[in-house]
Amino acid sequence: MAYMNIAQVAESGLRDRISALVKTYHTAAARRAIYRQTVRELDALSDRELADLGIARSMITRIALDAANAN
Repeated sequence: MAYMNIAQVAESGLRDRISALVKTYHTAAARRAIYRQTVRELDALSDRELADLGIARSMITRIALDAANAN
């Protein structure tokens, strides 16, 4: 019986690691989607619209990174 209990613990540990890996993947995918959407939306604005918002075109990447990491 001791062997069976050890095997169950090992399976549980593997399951937890795989679950954590899948969760990490989904979190990263969601962050990438937010980053791409933010860049796409800010790139679509004219220089005048960006200036009205107080954003320089060179700041778009940083703003998108901040938006993706805020979640």
